[in-house]
Amino acid sequence: MKTTTFLSVLVTLAGTACAQPGGGRPGGGAPLRSLKTVAVPAVPGLAQYVQDEKALVVLGKALFWDMQAGSDGKTACASCHFHAGGDHRVQNQLAPPASGSGTVTVNRTLTAADYPFHGPGNQGAARVVTGSAGTFSRNFFGVAAGAAEEDGADLFSSRFSANGRQTRQVTSRNTPSVIDAVFNVRNFWDGRASDIFNGVSPAGEADAGARVVAWRDGHLVEERVRLANSSLASQAVGPVLNEIEMSYAGRSFADVGRKLLTLRPLERQMVSATDSVLGAYADRSGVGLAAEYSYRQLIETAFAPAYWAAPGGEQMERNFSLFWGLAIQAYESTLVANESRVDQFLEGNRTALTTLEQQGMQEFAGGGAQCAVCHQGAEFTAASYSAAPAREVHPASAQAAGFFRIGVTPVADDAGLGGLAAPFATTQTSGAFKTPGLRNVEFTGPYFHDGSQATLEQVTAFYARNGDFRADGNLGPGIGRIRLNPQEQTAMVAFLKALTDDRVKYQRAPFDHPSLCIATGHEEPAEGVLAADTTDGRFASSAVDRWALIPAVGSEGASVPLQTFDELLRGIGNDGTRANTLTQGCAP
Repeated sequence: MKTTTFLSVLVTLAGTACAQPGGGRPGGGAPLRSLKTVAVPAVPGLAQYVQDEKALVVLGKALFWDMQAGSDGKTACASCHFHAGGDHRVQNQLAPPASGSGTVTVNRTLTAADYPFHGPGNQGAARVVTGSAGTFSRNFFGVAAGAAEEDGADLFSSRFSANGRQTRQVTSRNTPSVIDAVFNVRNFWDGRASDIFNGVSPAGEADAGARVVAWRDGHLVEERVRLANSSLASQAVGPVLNEIEMSYAGRSFADVGRKLLTLRPLERQMVSATDSVLGAYADRSGVGLAAEYSYRQLIETAFAPAYWAAPGGEQMERNFSLFWGLAIQAYESTLVANESRVDQFLEGNRTALTTLEQQGMQEFAGGGAQCAVCHQGAEFTAASYSAAPAREVHPASAQAAGFFRIGVTPVADDAGLGGLAAPFATTQTSGAFKTPGLRNVEFTGPYFHDGSQATLEQVTAFYARNGDFRADGNLGPGIGRIRLNPQEQTAMVAFLKALTDDRVKYQRAPFDHPSLCIATGHEEPAEGVLAADTTDGRFASSAVDRWALIPAVGSEGASVPLQTFDELLRGIGNDGTRANTLTQGCAP
């Protein structure tokens, strides 16, 4: 088929392939098109809170990458989102599923032979999740001015421990990418990050007690916040207080603010002078931001005085969740990957895709693969603003809002959307998860909410066998009727790799970033024996961390591409031909 004819046929197929069996089209069956045709959703009413949106992005990028934000002074948002917006680690990354059932071998190093977790003949095998290592289980006691590490004591975790030593805890779901997440109506795999940001928590209007404080006529008054198109802000305020991901037990957002307001942003991290956002604010030494750019100064520049100007300084601490959520949302809203070869092809460049990639695209959009049922439109997800017809997931319309059950895991292991509080916990939502976008999917392995597949070849094989756990029912449209022969799977993988934006692949602006030192498992003097941390008596039961450097990158990016997850498992690229190989040590 000639490419000039193929493009028009493809658009027609993409618009019709979303039809559900029995009638109806989730999200209206949005056709595939360039992401450049989709605007980042505006936030109505933002001007009430924000007076300088450029400063807001600066604040958001600093907060997102700053390791000082974690209770241990070593864990940033970016610690789980450093590699094409996702996680790339292979040691101490296993956890039981969300149900909490089952056990794992802590500190294990994953290999290519471990994947896929499920498949023909092993559906009944012990089930685990490739999650993301967060923080140790500890109680929060307080913060000290000028100290990144908070006061606390070990809360021994029997689930994440061995021989009397506890490891960093691991999340019960795989880390999704933050790139292009601005287009999701709801964020997190289960959609618990509301489209409405309440200024305090992920729950939106369901959190009736959420309030910020405003300085009005010489008095502090409580106010409710209701900002639509702000699921990224709702998501951002979740992990920082989560006792597995970033926080000691009992910490509040005011505590986070109290600490960070005394610290120099990114104080122990390299910041490139050519960083597309932070370069102009970087210290001349190359470490952190310059002294005049404190978090207090950035907040005062970015936000309206009504939310920080009260005498005494406590208002800024009390409203820190508002600042945190809106600033990180503003930064993540710049992470839009719309320059893939697929975008170029859909814009009319008939030579942007090879014959094999075009075949994969045709199969994706309208063949027996059923892909476009869930992965619609420019965002490649039915959970996007342009595809989902409603701003909030309604109990009876999980599929219409882009949430599906495809048989990755049993419902008993993880109920997904159906595991949330009423009104979401219904039979229609049980086991349903948000459809992720597919851009840069080449670099976002492992795949699915349980991280059970290491390669795109394994993912297409999963779909070719129509899922692994179908017995619980409530399956999305198409599962059970997918037809993908080996040659079509090969073409599909080629097409999916063409969704890579080279700016992401080479960490060019806006995907450049400060340096990061990330925990990559624990020291084992002998197999199965974890070394004890003897540096602080409060944490005597904690194991010694191993650390790997993610180097700072300026706006021009790196000279070598990112390493895929499969390459990491196989050691491909550790000779310097790939970036983020986790082979260079560091001391946080």
